[in-house]
Amino acid sequence: MAQAKAERKARRRRSYSDEFKQEAVQMLLDGHSAPSVAERLGLPGAGILYGWKKLILRRAGPAARTLGDRVAQLEDELRRVERERDILKKRALAILRAYPRTFAVLKVMMANWRCKKPR
Repeated sequence: MAQAKAERKARRRRSYSDEFKQEAVQMLLDGHSAPSVAERLGLPGAGILYGWKKLILRRAGPAARTLGDRVAQLEDELRRVERERDILKKRALAILRAYPRTFAVLKVMMANWRCKKPR
């Protein structure tokens, strides 16, 4: 019992500089996962990073939140466009398989007329 109290007293809270916190949060914002950043920097857990991020974004004001919202919006739009692209690729492949003769004729016609290949 006395030993446990002595160990608790011996433990001190670590303090981190503001610069260290900003660099850690920047790594988080750059897309690294919180657990990996915490492990690399020797932090006790990922929760501390989320707290620092919240604090830094609150200090930065509405511009930072707006920027973060804009980034999230653009990431959502990118995922949507990538899904649309994948659907169109699959559809084009299905059409090529369904009408192989038609596209073979088109290739011959393009070769004879010296047309530029479509991109």
